Amino acid sequence: MAVVVPVVVGIIVAVVLTTGGPGLGPARPPVTADQHPPSTTTTAAPTTTTTSTLPPGPGFLAGHVTAVGDSVMLDYQDPLQSDIPGINVEAAVSRQWDVGESVLAQDKAAGQLGAEVVVALGTNGPITSSDFDAMMAILRGASRVVFVNVHVDRPWQDPNNAVLAAGVARHSNAVIADWASLAAQNPSWFGSDGTHLPIDGPGADALASLIATTLSRG
Repeated sequence: MAVVVPVVVGIIVAVVLTTGGPGLGPARPPVTADQHPPSTTTTAAPTTTTTSTLPPGPGFLAGHVTAVGDSVMLDYQDPLQSDIPGINVEAAVSRQWDVGESVLAQDKAAGQLGAEVVVALGTNGPITSSDFDAMMAILRGASRVVFVNVHVDRPWQDPNNAVLAAGVARHSNAVIADWASLAAQNPSWFGSDGTHLPIDGPGADALASLIATTLSRG
């Protein structure tokens, strides 16, 4: 069962990290820390119950949760769905930040975006404050947005986490799930790359629990 972790601020089958130097913006090459087989997973969210107190704006489904992530989210998808029943998980290998923006924008345009959103991106390349603000422009009107910070052996880990922390500080409906701190304290949770989590392992359970707890506390 998921271990409830009282840490606020977080994102795996063991794989080998790729190398490379991605650029920024839509033209950035697909340099990633992911090596899972190509995969995208989506599950319906018909009855999710949340604790949000902020009424959602247009394009959001009250009482529902949408999670968008990369291959790390695939590693903890099952416990996340157990901890947050009805959550709609949209995770894919090697997903970049701007692709996540497109996924959320399409869901919102279709009226299928949960009023509470989990964003677990930033493993696969650098992000900027402009990237963060572009994401929040799409999510304007969401009741709550949980950003999971990153644990990855790449030079963009700390800068990305700084961008996330600073961005959350600018938006009252956004919070951090601090996976980076929890992960650093528990290296045994990880596979050989130090980033991905064995499916059904204690790290996957802990990350799912961290997100659920952060979402419920707001």
